[in-house]
Amino acid sequence: MSDTQDYTPPAVWTWNQANGGKFANINRPVAGPTHDKELPVGRHPLQLYSLGTPNGVKVTVMLEELLALGHAGAEYDAWLIDINKGDQFSSGFVGINPNSKIPALLDRSGPNPVRVFESGAILVYLAEKFGALLPAEGAARAECLSWLFWQMGSTPFLGGGFGHFYTYAPFKIEYAIDRYAMEVKRQMDVLDRRLAETRFLAGDDYTVADIAVWPWYGALAKGQTYGAGEFLQVHTYTHVVRWADEIAQRPTARRGRMVNRTWGEPSSQLHERHAAGDFDTKTQDRLNPTA
Repeated sequence: MSDTQDYTPPAVWTWNQANGGKFANINRPVAGPTHDKELPVGRHPLQLYSLGTPNGVKVTVMLEELLALGHAGAEYDAWLIDINKGDQFSSGFVGINPNSKIPALLDRSGPNPVRVFESGAILVYLAEKFGALLPAEGAARAECLSWLFWQMGSTPFLGGGFGHFYTYAPFKIEYAIDRYAMEVKRQMDVLDRRLAETRFLAGDDYTVADIAVWPWYGALAKGQTYGAGEFLQVHTYTHVVRWADEIAQRPTARRGRMVNRTWGEPSSQLHERHAAGDFDTKTQDRLNPTA
């Protein structure tokens, strides 16, 4: 690994497997499965294969919201995909998501299973399937989708950009951290200005836009992301903090944040979810009462 100030890119890039930081064991420059393994299938119409990262939380919050609205067809099984162990590279998972990223959804409610991958696509698919949390037409729909896709386009600068270089890179690079910190603060200012005008991102109503943005930027606003709250002075974005607190109080958001979560307080973890009652009987503090 070269000193960054002395590094000159070679004419042809080659893969240095030792030069990947914390995730060197799972990062690779090719796609496709690394091993054969079928995915489990539960009894509900919707089968979710995921992990409780922000992208996974988007979908579990959405599903819990749909169930709370009375859409019984949104009942789901949530299976744990441990990305640190390479579960996302199994033949079964790649068959649902050729991009090998969580979350991935299989809808078995019809005669032919439908696969959906990419978290934003899953949110839109579920919203349209159940006719909820996404305006049907006109300016309201355009506003909602604009904020949804804002999240999809902006968050790589927060996660793969700032988060990687601030927390996970094998050494600190001032230029990279400074560049991405500036962009993340700009993004927070975009949200703060919008939320100074409206209760939720798309207007007065809670929508898939909020469900998509909250797991990333709500957590950041509360200082829960990469330990960078003080560094980024996130408390100064008062409208984002207000919005984040309001969503965090929703029982559906609290439940959704627990699903497929394998870290934090044991009572906040529900490694797999196969029935609504699992939140009362199978959280990890109940499974491991001495933990």
